[in-house]
Amino acid sequence: MKPSIARTLAWILVVALLAGCGHSRVVKREGSRPAPGHATQSMPRSGDYEVKRGDTLYGIAFRHGLDYREVAALNRIGPPYTIYPGQRLRLQAQGSARPAQGVTGMPAPRTPAPAAGTAPSQPPPRAGNPVATPAAPPVRSTPAPPLPAVPDVAPASGAWRWPTQGQVIGRFVAGDPKRQGLDIAGSAGQSVQAAADGVVVYSGSGLVGYGELIIVKHSDEWLSAYAHNRRRLVGEGATVKAGQQIAEMGRTGTSRDMLHFEVRRNGKPVDPMQVLPRQ
Repeated sequence: MKPSIARTLAWILVVALLAGCGHSRVVKREGSRPAPGHATQSMPRSGDYEVKRGDTLYGIAFRHGLDYREVAALNRIGPPYTIYPGQRLRLQAQGSARPAQGVTGMPAPRTPAPAAGTAPSQPPPRAGNPVATPAAPPVRSTPAPPLPAVPDVAPASGAWRWPTQGQVIGRFVAGDPKRQGLDIAGSAGQSVQAAADGVVVYSGSGLVGYGELIIVKHSDEWLSAYAHNRRRLVGEGATVKAGQQIAEMGRTGTSRDMLHFEVRRNGKPVDPMQVLPRQ
């Protein structure tokens, strides 16, 4: 074979190999993973929910976009709203045609794992911690005391403040079940603060899509939620003040460090910008 022909064939082989490598190369872009969904879980067809270990009445109501008082009334459960694994709760009245909300097919919540610096997720029932316990319903000789009283912090009171500092990268969209609050970008460990005075009614990781989550009750009507924390600093039943640090920002359940913040009135999401002061 002539040298010129050999060189030509060699060049063809090199070009073919480079082309093959180029087609097999995979480029990964930061943040290419889809944003987490925060949709409320659709109503079970039966209208019932079976309580799992680690559930609380507040968490179940929040997950389904319901008012906790409505769920308690349907099931004749009084304060401190103690529930038990295996117990079946009605989420809608018999014969009602309440439309399903949010997305379907979400997996059952896992047992919340206690975060460093917080109380264990599974203590015995006590005031402010209406959590499902593994034992059968005991005969109670004396009722447990109710949650601490909290002030009414309706939007007109001006008592609300921003839960953290950072760029708003996701806003509330009415009617969109996956955009029920604000996404605020930040850095790992950044302070997450209570937006108003209240009582912690949920502190755990049992709500799919929210990561390490804290829910604060501000009045009978108003709740706020703080999701994707790296570390929770308050346990259920704790009384908190507006501006008090309750968590460290993280990325549990999401692909970047951020805070997902929701405000709910009577169990329904409202635009947090309606209650937060202008920045």
